Amino acid sequence: MRMPVPMPMTAMMLLSLAACAGTGSDSPGSASPPAMAQGPCKNDGLDRFTGQKATAELGAELLQASGAKTLRWGGPNMAMTMDFRPDRLTVGYDDQMVITSARCG
Repeated sequence: MRMPVPMPMTAMMLLSLAACAGTGSDSPGSASPPAMAQGPCKNDGLDRFTGQKATAELGAELLQASGAKTLRWGGPNMAMTMDFRPDRLTVGYDDQMVITSARCG
């Protein structure tokens, strides 16, 4: 016989699952996928984006400047995989959505 799950427990489980779900774009403020670039990622010149507000438009600029094929946004206290992908750009931002880092991988 199955025991019923208390309502608060069910709500917490659903909220946890919702927090894990993504929009498929990994870009702040946008439900559409970011623009795709053509080549392997290059770190040269990405420091100029540090301190700017993270937006979907800036994400497209970051992709173009780096040559990366994909963009991954990393917010504060966000868990991310440690796998290295030479065609991916990872951009970190703080609580105010200000970019703190941009690096290939």
